[in-house]
Formats: sequence, C-alpha cells, structure tokens
Amino acid sequence: MQKIITVVVSLFLCASVWSQNPKTTDPAQLYEKIQKLNFLGTALYVAAHPDDENTSLISYLANHEKARTGYLSLTRGDGGQNLIGTELREFLGVLRTQELLAARRIDGGEQFFSRANDFGYSKHPDETLAFWNEKEVLGDVISRIRQFRPDVIINRFDHRTPGTTHGHHTTSAILSVAAFDKAGDPSVYPEQLATVEPWQPKRLFFNTSWWFYGSQEKFDKADKSKLTAINSGVYYPLKGMSNGEIAGLSRSQHRCQGFGTSGKRGDSDEYLELIKGDMPATEGDLFAGINTTWTRVKGGKAIGNILNKIEANFNFIHPEKHLDDLVKAYKLINELEDDYWRTYKLEQITDIILSCTGLYIQPTVNAPYTTPGSTADFSVELINRSGANIQLSQITTNFGGQQTLNQPLSKNKDYGYDMSVVIPKNTNYTTPYWLLEKGTTGMYHVANKNLIGKPETPPALIATITLLINKVPIEITKPVVYKNVTPDKGENYQPFHILPEVTADIVNDVIIFATSESKEIVINVHAQTNNLKGSVSLDIPDGWTVSPSSAPIAIARKNDIQQVTFTVTPPKTENVGSITPVVTTNNGSYHNQLTTISYDHIPTQYVLMPSETKVVRLNIQKAGEHIGYIAGAGDKIPESLKEIGYYVSIINPEAITTENLANYDAVVIGIRAYNVVDNLQYKQQYLEEYVNQGGTVIVQYNTNRGLTSEHLAPFELHLSRDRVTDEESEVKLLAKDHPALNFPNTITTDDFNGWTQERGLYFPDEWGKEFTPILGMHDKGESTKKGSLLVAKYGKGYYIYTGLSFFRELPAGVPGAFKLFTNLMSIGKSSVETDKIKG
Repeated sequence: MQKIITVVVSLFLCASVWSQNPKTTDPAQLYEKIQKLNFLGTALYVAAHPDDENTSLISYLANHEKARTGYLSLTRGDGGQNLIGTELREFLGVLRTQELLAARRIDGGEQFFSRANDFGYSKHPDETLAFWNEKEVLGDVISRIRQFRPDVIINRFDHRTPGTTHGHHTTSAILSVAAFDKAGDPSVYPEQLATVEPWQPKRLFFNTSWWFYGSQEKFDKADKSKLTAINSGVYYPLKGMSNGEIAGLSRSQHRCQGFGTSGKRGDSDEYLELIKGDMPATEGDLFAGINTTWTRVKGGKAIGNILNKIEANFNFIHPEKHLDDLVKAYKLINELEDDYWRTYKLEQITDIILSCTGLYIQPTVNAPYTTPGSTADFSVELINRSGANIQLSQITTNFGGQQTLNQPLSKNKDYGYDMSVVIPKNTNYTTPYWLLEKGTTGMYHVANKNLIGKPETPPALIATITLLINKVPIEITKPVVYKNVTPDKGENYQPFHILPEVTADIVNDVIIFATSESKEIVINVHAQTNNLKGSVSLDIPDGWTVSPSSAPIAIARKNDIQQVTFTVTPPKTENVGSITPVVTTNNGSYHNQLTTISYDHIPTQYVLMPSETKVVRLNIQKAGEHIGYIAGAGDKIPESLKEIGYYVSIINPEAITTENLANYDAVVIGIRAYNVVDNLQYKQQYLEEYVNQGGTVIVQYNTNRGLTSEHLAPFELHLSRDRVTDEESEVKLLAKDHPALNFPNTITTDDFNGWTQERGLYFPDEWGKEFTPILGMHDKGESTKKGSLLVAKYGKGYYIYTGLSFFRELPAGVPGAFKLFTNLMSIGKSSVETDKIKG
C-alpha cells in the first residue's frame, strides 16, 4: 500500500494545483482517457521560452496520437515584456509560468522547466552560455529526459544556425541535441541515477517550416528526404472541435505577451526534420516502429486485453458497468515491475475509475492561507453518484492527522468530514521555489534538487483519501484548496498557501532623493496572523541616516496593515544603495514582502521576495513640472517620474486634443502604445499639432510588427528589429552639443554605467533628415546602431523617438537614465535656448 501512496503523491506534485479544481468528466472525455490509458508512448517538445511552443503539435500528439506529451521550456520568460500589467522580471516569470500551465490544461500537455533564467534578448548562443551555466542547464535537460522517458523529442529551433535568431532559441536546440546523445549514458551525470535510470530516446526532430527556409518558394524547392509531414488539422468529433481550435485556445493563454489568436480549421501541415534516430517508416507517424501497446512492458499483455475490451465496447450511457474490469486492471498495473509505467498508468486509471463512479471528492479550507505553527481547519466532501461499491477507509494529510472511518458511501448521499491539522513551525512557505534563494543573472539557484524542473511549488496541504472500491484499496491524493463563494462568480477555488506571520514592504521599488533633504518613508506591515506584536526597523546603507531606530507594531486582526513612518536622510553626494524593513516578533525576524499576482486566467499567486527598496541620492535638475502620460502595454515610468518631483497625469487616449495637451510641459507615450492602443492612430494629428505649438512628445519603443499605424512621427521613421542587448556596451555621444545631452543635466558616457538587461530594442534604422541621432551603440561584432535616440525640431517644439529601455532602467533606479530622460522632458525649456542641433 505504501508504494501506491508514494506513486500517486510524487506524480501529483508535478501537476498544476489549478487543474485539481472540481471538474466533471462526460462520457466522451472518459472514453478519450481510456484511449490514452491504452497508449504507451511519450513525446517531449523542447524550446527556450513560454510561447515558443507549437501548441498545434502538442495538442495533436496529446489528443490525436494519445501520447503522453510534455513541453520543456528552458526558461520562465522573466526577460519579456508584459501587455496586461506591470509585472516584470521575477514576477513576470511567475505570471508566464502560470500561463503555460493554463495552456497545457487546454492542449493536454505537461509542463517542465530548467533552472535557466531569461536574462533578456541574446543574439548568439555564445552570449547565452556566458550567462547560463551550460553544465547545469544541460544536466536539467538530461534529467528531464530520464524522468519523462520520451520516445520522441521535438526541437522548436534549429541547432545548426547560431546567430540567426534569439540566442536562447538556438541554445535550447543545441542542448537538446547534446542531451539526446548523453541521456542514455550512465557515465554522464551519474549522480542523477540515484532517482532515475539512463534513457535513450528513439528519434529527435526539428519542427521546421517554410519560415526557416526564408520563403515558401524556397521551401517548396528544398530537399525533403529527411522531412515527415503531419496533418495537424484533424477534427475531434467527441470534442466538437478541430485540433487547430484547441491549439488557438491554448496559445491564447499567453496573454501577457499578446498572443491571442484565432483557432484554425481544416488541414494544416506540420513538418519535422529528422535530426537523429531512424526515419519513421510511415509518413506522419512519429511513433511508427515503436511499440506503444501494453505489450511494451513485462506483465502488460493481460492489462491490454482488459483495457482493449473496455475501449472496444465502451458504454457511454453507463460507464460504471466497466468498474469491475477497471479495478482488475488497476490491480495488475500496481504489480508492474516498470516503475515509470506503473506510476503514470496508476494515476490515469485511478482518475478513470473515479470518473466512472461519478465520485466527487473535494477537500477545502475557508481561508486562502495560514502560517507555520497554526492550526488549519478544512473539510472533505465526498459523494458517490453511481451507487458503486465504495467505502471510505480513512483521511490523512501530509502533516499528520487522521480519521479512520470505514464508512460505506451510499448512492448520491453527501458526506462531509471536518478535520484540523497543525502546520509545523519549520514548514516552508508556499512561494515559487526557484525564487527562494538568490540566483545569478542567468541562473536560478534551487537547493532542493527534487524540485528542479517542476512547474511550480508543491501544494501546501495535501489530503490522502483511502477508499475501498470493489474491496480494492485505492488512494486518492488531492490538494486542499481555498473555496469561497461570491455573488458575481459563485464558487471560486484558489490554491491554499503557507505564509510567514508578517511581511513588510515599501510602496516604491526605488526612491529617488533629488536633493540632500530628508524624506519620510512609509513601511506597510502586513499581518498574516491575529494578535501580532513586535517592532520594525530599517536597514540602511552606509552614509544614510534613519529616525527612529525602530518602532513598535501591534496588529490585532489577520489581514490588517499597520503603517510605520521613518525619516531617511541621504548623503550630500550621489549614492546608490538599498533599504530593507525588518520586522521582529517573538518568533524571529522577517524581511520579506508579499506580492499578489491576480488575473482571471490563472490561479492567484503569492510571491515572497526580500523586501528591498533601492535608494538613490541623485544630483538632478529638471525643467517643467507637469507631464502627461499615454499608457501603452504597461510600465512603471509614471511612478518613476513622480519620484523626482514631476506631476504626472495619465491621459485617456480618447480625450487627446490639442487643447488638452497644452496643459503639459511634455507628453510621454508608453511602451508599445502604437501596438496596443488602437485610438492612438486617430490622435496623431493632435500630438503633432501640440509639438508644432511648442510642446515636447517622447515616444518610447514599439515593435515593428502589429503597428496600429505606420505614421509614428511628423517625419519619416522606420522601425527595425535592431537592438543592443549588452547593457554594458560602449555608448558614443554622437551629438555632444545637443540640448538632450546638456540641459539641464550634462550627460557623459558614465551615465550609461549600471544599466540593466539591455540598452534598448527595436531601434529605427531609417529616418528623415529632420531627426538628429544622439547616441551610437552596438553589440560585440556588430556595426554601430544610431537609432536608439532620435530628436527632431518640429515647429516650436520637439518630437523624440527612443528605443532605449527606460521602462527597465527608471524602475531599477539607474541614475544616468533618470538624468537623460529628464533632459528629454526638459528640452526647449532653458532660459537661453541652447539649440545647437547639428547634422
């Protein structure tokens, strides 16, 4: 019996908590599950980022071939942008992880990761591997192959074309090819063999298309002797949907990247180039020649005989009539010597048995979180809706606590059991495990090796329900989830978390001291327990002072907040450091902040990170006071500008008129606004008239695809994909006398020190003679790019386009970025105009 418990729990922990919400299985879905139970083949898709995966092929493999299908994304996408909110870096990685899990819930795949961190765009695998630890990431890929045991591996990208696409893309393929050769060698990463066995996949493909050949014409003429084609546009009558429609729904879960797409209907060819292994004898059958029946495993023939009979004679009206045979097959599967197939197939057949009986099981708690050392009260609801012979033996949890019941479950009777369990004081918090410890620019550090590669942190509280079904013991392991009921949505289920008793944060990630005057800093202390008492202090860098040294806190009720104010005085000279609030109670010291990520398409995420705010003593001058901001895809520029004393107003695009714009000293347009704000194309005339009458407009970067309008400026301006990814690359001042570099702050090359992630992206490569290029920069081995900052005089005012990554640099508190951006907003406002624009 213990073997079954271990199998079910360990497999469940690889799955998404969100997928365990109450759900029904109709007979068509149940029949498809039986088909999958009868297929013993595995495929692994490999790429670099969330949204790199081909959801059409993953859905085809999972739903048409019935294969166990996984997607290994080497990164969690921390380096991307965010079209639906302000989360960036680690928080964006959490959001994109959950979007991947949402996609897999639709297309039927499973999700995995490596420890590689998406540090931003990379132009070459050499650059990528300068940040990623090649040995560790390759080890993660090999470990996943050994755990998942794919017969077929499919790479999204071509390992033979470095420098032609994102360096992360090519590197994912390079490492996958290397792993294919090494995963079966016991001398490679032998330390892994304590928990897994060597595994040699049969075939490795590259998921190619005409795009990789440059054009459809070139692809039509290419040698296709090593290509096999799959028509992934199949229709599933039991689902009432085509594969392309499922793939569209899956891909549309990548909302923060703006990948909402329409589902495809009708024939759709996918091409796969064989890289290693033998060519499938049957066109379009990736598993041709691979035994995918139950005879693949020792002792499997008898199982196959039972299950094939069920599949051939499935009773859609009364699926419970198959229960006797399913239980027989369950017992045989449990006796298999092959750990891999026993584990996986036990999970599948257990789910099928429960679905056939109509058995409802749901453990719920009435609060979203608790703290270590506290008591968690929860209930388990069970209903046997088929009248099958089912008896509830006992309920246990991962923290102990047990109810031995021996209760027969009568047909359609609702049984409820209340339980309490004490959460041990040394219990780990429920937060993304890859963020628990400080990593590097290119790698997460994960101390618990058992967690590496898993999509998310295991559930906080797990209930194991032991049943006797037809007198055979079967264990069901389910997470305890938080349930509430609201008037607008009805039942709502979210993951249950273990959190520290107190967290503290400072509202702003960066605080700018433009002078040596003191500022009051407000600390928000959040209680996650009742009757919290203690004190809060502030760790500060050398040269700074704080008053008082500490302050008492007393919060009576859980979820309440107490604000504590400290006065912080900066040094007189420029200085960069960080301050950390520390809360001390009888149970210890706490220095984490709690961030909640909440969207309708993902489960609510609680993220604990060190509570650290950057403080910058900055000698900065500015002209003008009132800034209008037209929001684009989402950034924190307005908050950053307020930090240096500007009054910032968010402008509704519909309200843009020349008269309204006249109220502002400058108007800043948010990132990708011309990609995501449709109305902006109709307001361009007012923006240009505002400039003509003496205003300043600063347009931040847009992608060159998906523009709502090609008319971005009063003069010729063509966007490209030019970018400079090295944040430390040399910057040349091309127009040293230009006001942008001289008023009210003098900009030198030193002001480009300390930039983060990149210099900029999507620079224009062609522009009208009216524009003056201000800066030159380039990545290693490339020519100088001059389009990062372009300034044009238009009428009485200035029109500015910049691809510099101010949306990353200002929230990160980069002093030079603040000075340069302030100069752009101040241009044309000096008492004696230094208009020496050249060339």
